[in-house]
Amino acid sequence: MKTRHDLAALRASSEPIEEYLSAPSDATEAFKQRLQEYELNTSVTQKLKTHAGKAYIFAFTADWCKDCKRNVPVLKLIQDATGIEVRVLGHIMRDANNPDERWRIPPSPPEVKEFNVLKIPHIAVLDPRGEELGAVIENPPEDKTLEEALLTILEAT
Repeated sequence: MKTRHDLAALRASSEPIEEYLSAPSDATEAFKQRLQEYELNTSVTQKLKTHAGKAYIFAFTADWCKDCKRNVPVLKLIQDATGIEVRVLGHIMRDANNPDERWRIPPSPPEVKEFNVLKIPHIAVLDPRGEELGAVIENPPEDKTLEEALLTILEAT
């Protein structure tokens, strides 16, 4: 059975990817550079467009994470090209003072526990009922782009 999440609550506790990427942070320059340099695979994005309104992407991220700096801006490009909504649960911080917890809550969003986030970025794909269809953890598989990995998740449903 697939895990079901409260989509309305997730949307309320997350922020639009545009706001996350444009907020001043240590990653601002890396985000801008990646947005300018990355070229989406247009044949894949055309296929992803068919899932707009039928899928939602939630990205758990932090501005200190190099994999987040590489992958989260690509999610913005994917959203812009396909219409698939991308929301961010950011500001994740490790909890060095508590060996039983991976993330310090707050500032990390409490949803890290709900999604069992062990590594970031954790890019979860949900359907309109809030069922988790799959996730890309840290990076897409070596032989795929992020947009290809997301399409694989969506086509498997």
